[in-house]
Amino acid sequence: SSTITIIGTKIANKKPDKEHPMGHGRVEYISSAVISLLVLYAGLTSLIESVKKIISPDVPDYGTVTLIIVAVAIGVKLFLGLFVGKVGREVNSDALKATGKDAFFDAVISVTTLAAALIYIFFHVSVEAYLGVLISLVIIKSGIGMIRESISQIVGERVQTELSSKIKQATLEIKEVRGVYDLVVNNYGPDRHLASLHVEVDSSMTAGEIDHMTRKIQHNVYRKCNVIITAVGIYSFNTDDPEVNEMREKIYRIIKARKDVLQVHGFYADKSSKIISVDYITDFDADDPKRDYQEIFDEIQALYPDYEIRLTLDLDISD
Repeated sequence: SSTITIIGTKIANKKPDKEHPMGHGRVEYISSAVISLLVLYAGLTSLIESVKKIISPDVPDYGTVTLIIVAVAIGVKLFLGLFVGKVGREVNSDALKATGKDAFFDAVISVTTLAAALIYIFFHVSVEAYLGVLISLVIIKSGIGMIRESISQIVGERVQTELSSKIKQATLEIKEVRGVYDLVVNNYGPDRHLASLHVEVDSSMTAGEIDHMTRKIQHNVYRKCNVIITAVGIYSFNTDDPEVNEMREKIYRIIKARKDVLQVHGFYADKSSKIISVDYITDFDADDPKRDYQEIFDEIQALYPDYEIRLTLDLDISD
């Protein structure tokens, strides 16, 4: 596992190239998955050997030298596991954290061996095989959990609430921003994130003002969150027309009346071209989002028959 960690970290830290312009950071997750398989293999091997000893028991023979070696190995593996795991958490390296767990479980197996030896020496009762089965099951369970976590990261996970909240807060610190929506964060390895988002601004802002605001958002988010904002979309907020404000309130009430709706945003009504645009987000566990969408659409269309309704169902991809 240490060899895999070294090789994986070396590849992950390679500079970006033409084929991999966002770098090689995701190799960390592959390394973590391979180490997790090793942990699972160690658990299965230990289980098989323990079951064999239960079926065909033999008389243990524990020598002094053997016990000293096992005790030293426990200390070394325990220190290695705790130290490497601590470093992995500090630098946010999944491969190092997995290596730490692997060393820690090695130490646990050695502890059971030493404990079984001492019980046999003092009480003449052989429990090594039974302790082995118990510990093996714990290691197998942990290995499966580590594999699931690694695969989930490779497939792509929802951005952590803490990070999404920090990005939105840093964006809202820019005074022109009325709201932040549609945050998408792409993970290219530990602490390597690219993101895009939409912000709601007053419809009176000029292109120059929007450009200046966008640059301030990018700078502030990178400075506070270490996340590169690749794109900032704009939702224009109609602020000067009482009729449009009334339309917004009515449409928001229609959409929010649905129990599975999490958020409504991006409303814009263009009276000259007779177009109403609005986005909403529904829960992933909604019973029938397509039916709800059609019913919402029909209700808005009935309320404003002269308008083209552009209703967008967004994905719930960040908190």
